[in-house]
Amino acid sequence: MNEVAIVSAIIPCLDEEAVIGQVVTAVLQHNVSEVIVVDGGSRDRTAERAGAAGARVIAEPRRGYGRAIQAGIAAARADADVLLFLDGDGSDPAEFIPDLVSPITTGQAVFVLGSRVRGARQPGSLAPQQLLVGYVGGLLLRLVYGASFTDLSPFRAIRRDALGGLGMKEQTYGWNLEMLMRVAAARLPALEIAVGQRRRIGGVSKVSGNLFTGLKAAWSIAATFVRLALELRTPRGQ
Repeated sequence: MNEVAIVSAIIPCLDEEAVIGQVVTAVLQHNVSEVIVVDGGSRDRTAERAGAAGARVIAEPRRGYGRAIQAGIAAARADADVLLFLDGDGSDPAEFIPDLVSPITTGQAVFVLGSRVRGARQPGSLAPQQLLVGYVGGLLLRLVYGASFTDLSPFRAIRRDALGGLGMKEQTYGWNLEMLMRVAAARLPALEIAVGQRRRIGGVSKVSGNLFTGLKAAWSIAATFVRLALELRTPRGQ
């Protein structure tokens, strides 16, 4: 791939008015061609502030993390080479965007994951259940596929044509795990880099900040792993 790549950033959001403008501004400072903010029915000024900061805002009223991501992918410009994903709460350090994108544009990898559990992590930036889910998810991926991912981080980049061939289906919180499983099962060239994690700048986490939602997300992720492990049976070593 040419080193001058067109990068589309996709940010799913729900009630992030306090920070989304800062996030969009930070992302646009790193040679990103466009920022797409997918508003999942915010009751505040998230959409207004994202648009004012330079994002293209689209609405996805149906709830579901995967649905929001899919809507963002569908809205990305047709000539985008790389799709970049991150959260809109300010916890993903935008300064690592070049490190996520560069291995793809230079042909070293097709997919790059930014691990929150590696690198500098602010105290309290990840809830214990997030750390546990990431550890268990990474362990299962290693046992089943031999993959070396340490986290289920949403901060990641992938070549657009490769993503189109993965056959992504998950509509809820299992989206991030499904991508890792499909990347591993397809044996795509992948890298993981340490990005660490910051405490969210504003708002309340939709997962770690709510016990019911956290349990719902955990169930969705577990169900996704079981379903895909049966669907993507790729014996290790083949």
